[in-house]
Amino acid sequence: MNSNTTSNGFRIIPTKVHGVLDYLSGIALLFAPELFNFTQVGGAAVLIPRVLGVAILGMALLTRYELGLVKLIPMPVHLVIDVIAAVFLAASPFVFNFTNNPANVWLPHVVVGVGYFVISLLTQTEPHIERTPIRSGY
Repeated sequence: MNSNTTSNGFRIIPTKVHGVLDYLSGIALLFAPELFNFTQVGGAAVLIPRVLGVAILGMALLTRYELGLVKLIPMPVHLVIDVIAAVFLAASPFVFNFTNNPANVWLPHVVVGVGYFVISLLTQTEPHIERTPIRSGY
């Protein structure tokens, strides 16, 4: 059994796909306050997606997977941080009390947080980085 699957094989998302989702979700979170009009509520409703967007993009650049630039953070560590960030995002409307507004600003926080949580649990723990064989000069 390899490290990318368990006995029930639930880790079905390749790390390369997760990397694409990291970059897309990081950018989406940066622009979410304007797209979903969170600015009318302000405060944590705006700050949390922006901070998490920057953090996700930074972590993507530093992760040891196909789309990482510097490759410092092991994929299992990345996934643990993703789970923590996802739970924080989903819980933020309740923790910071912006659930009672007419614009339903809380809903995207919860939906994206739960979605990212599930994606993190389904992502493989080892990247499939192809190595170029070393050729001899003979």
